[in-house]
Amino acid sequence: MRYLAIDFGSKNTGLALCDQSETIASPLTVLPTDKNLIEKIADIVKKENVEAIVVGLPLNMDDSHGPQAQFASRFAERLRPAVNVPICFQDERLSTFAAEQKIAGLELPKKMRRRKLDSLAAAEILQAFIDSKRSK
Repeated sequence: MRYLAIDFGSKNTGLALCDQSETIASPLTVLPTDKNLIEKIADIVKKENVEAIVVGLPLNMDDSHGPQAQFASRFAERLRPAVNVPICFQDERLSTFAAEQKIAGLELPKKMRRRKLDSLAAAEILQAFIDSKRSK
């Protein structure tokens, strides 16, 4: 199944895709979080033949749903009618940290580093999701 992962943020939203065999998640792009975001994601879903979406859910360390998790949940509910594919959630608590570790040694301008982090974090979310499916 082809999944699209979304690392939804207040300024930018990172996207990642996995291969059809659900083995490897790869960063796709970063989109500005603006009024056109849902339409752009719906276009990507069609273009890339996405069969389901995984939205990163930023839970608190005690597993509770704080304001950021509620923000992501509300976004998923607005996205649902536009994409017509199932939407799942994946705990994303350490995804940005893992993405930062991957680009720690790269000399990148601050703005480019931030953009890469958003799509890499989406890939981390998706990889965790497909790995957890495989282990079940």
